Amino acid sequence: MNCILVDDDEMSRRLIEDYATRVDFVNLIQSFSNPVQALSFLQNPQNDVNLVFLDIEMPEMSGIDFMETSSTKPQVIIVSSKDKYALQAFEYSVTDYLLKPITFPRFLKAVSRAYERYNSLRSPFDDDREIFIKKNNSLVRVRYGDILWIEAMENYVIISTVNERFTIHLTMKSIENQLPSVRFKRVHRSFIVNIGKIDSIEDNVITMRSTEGRKTIPIGKSYRETLINELNLIVNK
Repeated sequence: MNCILVDDDEMSRRLIEDYATRVDFVNLIQSFSNPVQALSFLQNPQNDVNLVFLDIEMPEMSGIDFMETSSTKPQVIIVSSKDKYALQAFEYSVTDYLLKPITFPRFLKAVSRAYERYNSLRSPFDDDREIFIKKNNSLVRVRYGDILWIEAMENYVIISTVNERFTIHLTMKSIENQLPSVRFKRVHRSFIVNIGKIDSIEDNVITMRSTEGRKTIPIGKSYRETLINELNLIVNK
């Protein structure tokens, strides 16, 4: 993974730079003390960045402002001396939240999680593979990456994609078994979502977007813990 580090604390930067050299799948391509310069680097389409190590409290621009401003969305691992920003960071789907001083085992656990997520999201079956859905007398090819969510309606399900909706007579369990679990998660007895298409999560509600507008999807109580853990949105210190 190509990574950048954004932290105004020189000692912290040196520590993470050292840790990064010990992990063969981490390629730290740039280290910044100035978040504005880092944001400019990140916005350049020629710079391929998969992961950002990001401090929160910095001059000129906070880490929260950084995530809010950036138009590109690589994974983010927060590195902070305070845990009070954890809930706010959760809203931006950070991969992990590291509290300073950071030990190497804790660093390795965080980047391993990021690497696993990186590999799963770039896996060919996530977006490029497809299923065929019967529509009238024909079979329509639908890419996994185009599926937004699936909703149960009595004895059939509605598959909502970026272009259209399909109604098929099938149980939720059957379709759940046919889709890759690394990308499609059951979040409610009546909903399966494509986690790569989630816009935000607040309390027990997922917000997604389609050409028809915003869609809010409830998170069932029995599914919430599993969803949060599998998304790696945040971890306890």
